[in-house]
Amino acid sequence: MNGYDAMAQALKAEGVDVLIAFPHQVLIDAAARAGIRPIICRQERAGVNIADGYSRIHNGRKIGVFTMQNGPGAENAFGGVAQAYADSVPLLALPGGESFERRGGHPYFDAVSNYGGITKWSAVIYMPERIPEAVRHAYTHLKHGRLGPALVEMPSNVMALEYPEDTVSYTPVQRHTSAASSEDVRDTISALLKASNPIINAGQGVMYAEATPELVEFSELTNIPVMTTLSGKSGFPEDHRLSLGTGAISRTLMVHHFLQTTDFILGVGTSFTRSTFNAAMPEGVPLAQITNCPEDINKGYEVSLGAIGDAKVVLRQMIEEVKRQVGEDGREDAKGVEKEIADVQKKWMAEWEPRLTSSEVPISPYRVFRELETGVDVANTIITHDSGYPRDQLVPFWKPVTPRGYIGWGKSTQLGYGLGLAIGAKLAAPEKQVINIMGDAAFGMAGMDIETAARSEIPILTVVLNNGVMTHYQEHMPYASDVWDSNKLGGEYAKVAEGLGAASERVDDPNQLAPAIQRALEANANGQPALIEVMTKAEETISRY
Repeated sequence: MNGYDAMAQALKAEGVDVLIAFPHQVLIDAAARAGIRPIICRQERAGVNIADGYSRIHNGRKIGVFTMQNGPGAENAFGGVAQAYADSVPLLALPGGESFERRGGHPYFDAVSNYGGITKWSAVIYMPERIPEAVRHAYTHLKHGRLGPALVEMPSNVMALEYPEDTVSYTPVQRHTSAASSEDVRDTISALLKASNPIINAGQGVMYAEATPELVEFSELTNIPVMTTLSGKSGFPEDHRLSLGTGAISRTLMVHHFLQTTDFILGVGTSFTRSTFNAAMPEGVPLAQITNCPEDINKGYEVSLGAIGDAKVVLRQMIEEVKRQVGEDGREDAKGVEKEIADVQKKWMAEWEPRLTSSEVPISPYRVFRELETGVDVANTIITHDSGYPRDQLVPFWKPVTPRGYIGWGKSTQLGYGLGLAIGAKLAAPEKQVINIMGDAAFGMAGMDIETAARSEIPILTVVLNNGVMTHYQEHMPYASDVWDSNKLGGEYAKVAEGLGAASERVDDPNQLAPAIQRALEANANGQPALIEVMTKAEETISRY
């Protein structure tokens, strides 16, 4: 048994059942012999994205793993790992490494030093007997604190050496959680209950802690409405009477309304990062924060109160503290919060319903979203988007009702990310209907991995919103767009997808959307990925207040 076999055994012991890979890596065959299924993607960044989606749907309880060859493989994967780092997603990258006699010289790529800024932890294997230790240390970082990628570089000459034992003795890393200080919990609840119009801002930490039941219970007990961040979308059911929806670049009118009137905000599992892709917190409003990352407190905003610990554990503490302070039944809706939410939502939907039901040609992307919502079982669906207008248009109007029913992202916004996420999500939850919505520019970045889904029998649905332009980019390059059509794109993506093995069709008439969606879902049910190319208008209007 050599180092590659030892690495495969350690991964298998950690519960790894799928290894995403491209293109040459001895570990692939070693993992296959150990009972781990290899998924060979078409390019490294997409492979990392697949591992990313796999980790998200499992909430980090199972970690996506991507392996690639040394040199160009490690170089090409960099963007995918950077995206996962920005969005705090745990995944394990296993690049090959140059033999030791070549390390440190030009042009050989040193993954550990180059990936240092976009991984939580990285190391190189110096001797085969250290492999279990390296894997154990990587998984410890992957399961605790601020989540993010870890990397273990595998030099070819070291991994080819004999492992000193016949089998690898390896115990999987356990995830440990902590409660907050009882004094911090008490003080936070006291301030929260004194506020006249508090709201809760929930981030993706709620999902990684699997704390949605506790968040719902706490919201109902205190009668406090909940908004989510983009990454936290689906952490609170958006059909709930206390849901405000999501606040990102685009947002619901309910989020806007309550941010204007609130006098106290409790952040749960959110970093309160100042970002274009997060709704800004109102100046002068006291903030409290539940986080397992103490470095996030006072990072972007001044935080008045903090409770450091696991979101699930701390919410349970807060539920008990509310009962201690106001009684087992919690607080009544004395201020009519539920009616206020319903009234604002009614006004907002009246404004947007004409777009969601539009019969115009080219087709409105909002009509596409309504037809998808009508055509699938939302509770059994995982949906994601690509960056740009597909994200900004979809975010406010898709209402997930189960955790991870929506994969939101945006701390970095690399085009083409959504397709890999969808493939990884389907690998993690094969019983779910998985949908990826992307624009034509995003398809150009990642579309070849439709073939990965077809070849590997991963039946996802991709919807390409094809408007033939990079929407709004003519304002960034007006002269080039006017003289050289630099903002325009071309392609017949349904034909490309057909050639890659997907069931595909093009839709020009909005009345054909519903039957096309049903045909795509039938193809998925038969194990085939599907793509619908929808000829849409260049819609720049988004729900932004």
